[in-house]
Amino acid sequence: MREELNREQSLSEWAKEGRWWLEASSALGSKIATGGEEVLRALWKGEGGMFNALGLPDLLVSLVENGCARCTLRIPLHLTDENGNWHTGSIAAAIDDVCAAAIVSADGIINVSVDFNISYFSHAKFNEVVEMESRVVEKKGMLTAVVAEVRRKSTGELVAIGRQWMSASKGKKVANSRL
Repeated sequence: MREELNREQSLSEWAKEGRWWLEASSALGSKIATGGEEVLRALWKGEGGMFNALGLPDLLVSLVENGCARCTLRIPLHLTDENGNWHTGSIAAAIDDVCAAAIVSADGIINVSVDFNISYFSHAKFNEVVEMESRVVEKKGMLTAVVAEVRRKSTGELVAIGRQWMSASKGKKVANSRL
C-alpha cells in the first residue's frame, strides 16, 4: 500500500516536471521567435535548451500525466518552408519534445533517443493549429517506446505519426571527453 502511494506521488511529481519542461521550452521558443539582441547572444553562446525551444513557440499544453502528453500549436511563419508548409524538420523536433514530456511524466527523466521514425501523411500550413498527442506504449528494461500523433485541429486529419524508442542509459564515458 505504501509503495503504491509513493508511486502515485512520484507520477504526480513527474507529470508536473513534464508539463514544466514543455511550457518552459515553449516560453523560450516564443522569446526566440520575437528575436532581440539578448536572444541572439544566448544562441551564439550555445546556451542550453535553445534547440528544444525553437520548434515550440506558443505551445499550449493541455495534459501531461501518466505517460501521456497533449498540446496544441499554431504554426508560426519561421517554422515553414518556401511553400508555407510546416517544415518536416520542425515537425520532427516537436514530436521529439512531446514524446520526451510523455516519458518524463512516466519515468521522471528525459531519455536519449535510440530509434526515431516519422511517417508524414499531409501538410500543415502557416497559421494552422495542430494537436499533438504522445503516449508511452511499452517499457522494456531501460528502453521506453513512445508513439505520437499530429493532427489538424480543424479537421482531425492526420499530419504525421512518430515512433520513438528512448533509453535511460547515460552511455559510456569516452577517454578525453568532457561530458
